[in-house]
Amino acid sequence: MIIQQSVLPAVKSIKEFESLLARNTEVIILLETRLGLLRKLVKVGQREGKKIFIHIDLVQGLKADEYGMEYIAQEVKPDGIISTRAHVIKQAKKYQILSVQRLFLIDSQAIEHNVKIIQKTEPDFVEVLPGVLPGMITEIKDRVSAPVIAGGLVRTDDDVQRALKSGASAISTSRSDLWPF
Repeated sequence: MIIQQSVLPAVKSIKEFESLLARNTEVIILLETRLGLLRKLVKVGQREGKKIFIHIDLVQGLKADEYGMEYIAQEVKPDGIISTRAHVIKQAKKYQILSVQRLFLIDSQAIEHNVKIIQKTEPDFVEVLPGVLPGMITEIKDRVSAPVIAGGLVRTDDDVQRALKSGASAISTSRSDLWPF
């Protein structure tokens, strides 16, 4: 899947989610939600023509293990998932759900470790956090085969443009003033 949208809205509330249904947005990321609401939110979004990605690690009431992914794949049926966990990425691939591996740029050792994991799990996308380090976005893009999404601490249009110019395919942000209309 190729994402055409350069800014990916990441929502934390139902009110934000509802506001995006009427906007010209291809993808919506559910950052924080409860397990009981998940299926309904995904179905409503998909019915409105949106691709819904779930940040699995942040779903309240869901354990991000093999059985949790089985439930997500068979009952919720999102277009994609986001996780920091390699085993979740492998499960998503098993169920043919698009996967985004989150990579935190903490230090050089963490980067090396995560690049090796990414090369093994082969996610569909890699999300680099924080997304305001242009040099690191370029380095990660050059080292992994998946398209890079920049996220975290992206606060301005300039941050968005710098990340895109550094090689990010898209930006994920919870800042509604940066979301597409």
